Amino acid sequence: MSLQLYFLRHGQAGNRHEWKRDDAARPLTVEGKKRMAREAAGIRTLGLHLDLIISSPLVRAYQTAQIVARGQGEAIRLILDDRVGPGFGPMHLAAILGEHRRAQGIMLVGHEPDFSETISQVTGGSLLVMKKGGLAYVELDDPTSRQGRLVWLLPPKLLER
Repeated sequence: MSLQLYFLRHGQAGNRHEWKRDDAARPLTVEGKKRMAREAAGIRTLGLHLDLIISSPLVRAYQTAQIVARGQGEAIRLILDDRVGPGFGPMHLAAILGEHRRAQGIMLVGHEPDFSETISQVTGGSLLVMKKGGLAYVELDDPTSRQGRLVWLLPPKLLER
């Protein structure tokens, strides 16, 4: 059984310099919320089969995940998981997938540079950069595998159309 694994970088957030005290509380901007709503509609048209969405607990990522979950039009389980926060990597991914091995479609919502680096390692070294709101699809032949194929990487502007 293969696993459809989607990596979504959070949308446009508030200015980092204004949130020095508590970066975890930095939210999406008003424009970031609007753009993510348009992206969520684009994601819905892709017809992704999602069993669950697992989000970083940082406010900007969780807000992104909520917008996408609502945009799917069906009840999708949304889980907060500290491991998807800053510092996320292949070992965290393996542990998360091990806990959700029955899922066939999982979306992770998190941060850079962790997502690009993790996707690179899982797909054999491809170099990529995920823009804010970018969505990558990696297919794993086996949910317990740490090796997969990058099927596509969509920039946010394409998802908004």
